[in-house]
Amino acid sequence: MELFALFVDVILHLDAHLLALTQEYGVWVYGILFLIIFCETGFVVTPFLPGDSLLFVAGALCGLGALQLEWLMPLLMIAAFSGDNTNYWIGRLVGVRLLRKTDGLIKRAHIEKTHAFYEKHGGKTILFARFLPIIRTFAPFVAGIGLMRYRLFVLFSALGSLAWIGSLTVAGFLFGNIPLIKDNLTLMILFIIVISFLPALLEFLRHRRQNS
Repeated sequence: MELFALFVDVILHLDAHLLALTQEYGVWVYGILFLIIFCETGFVVTPFLPGDSLLFVAGALCGLGALQLEWLMPLLMIAAFSGDNTNYWIGRLVGVRLLRKTDGLIKRAHIEKTHAFYEKHGGKTILFARFLPIIRTFAPFVAGIGLMRYRLFVLFSALGSLAWIGSLTVAGFLFGNIPLIKDNLTLMILFIIVISFLPALLEFLRHRRQNS
């Protein structure tokens, strides 16, 4: 329970925690951010990591001069793309066996939801999923299990990485330090989280209405 409370505190006060990391570790914070983005997209057991809000706050810190946008954006784009590809090959090479052996560690409901999204949107799922928490973690894994053509996967993964990292970090850079937003950044983070999960919630409600 204490660990969960700490996690929630970190999520809601990302600006303070990330600024503290920047002040303590200097340029090494770029490596920490790289690992967080890589892990969120690279491993199906880490969908809980705060991708969207982290990118916005990191962009805001670039606006303050604590981080450099010209270094941050390409580095995190590489992290997102590398994570996607790692997850794809895990799914392609050992995905089916992993699902059998983990016995509940990887939630089948998330796999099934991602598969349904994949069936509906095809290869574009990899692009769309970038902006959907949880689904973006499972989409490359499901694509690997489904033996999606790798060239097509790489194309959509690259486009998705550019769009996701670019849009949120630039948004943070441009708007994160506006007094109204800066003074209410916790509410802004909550807003980003809600907006991120809204498409998945609407899709869930739509399916539930159809099945009732």
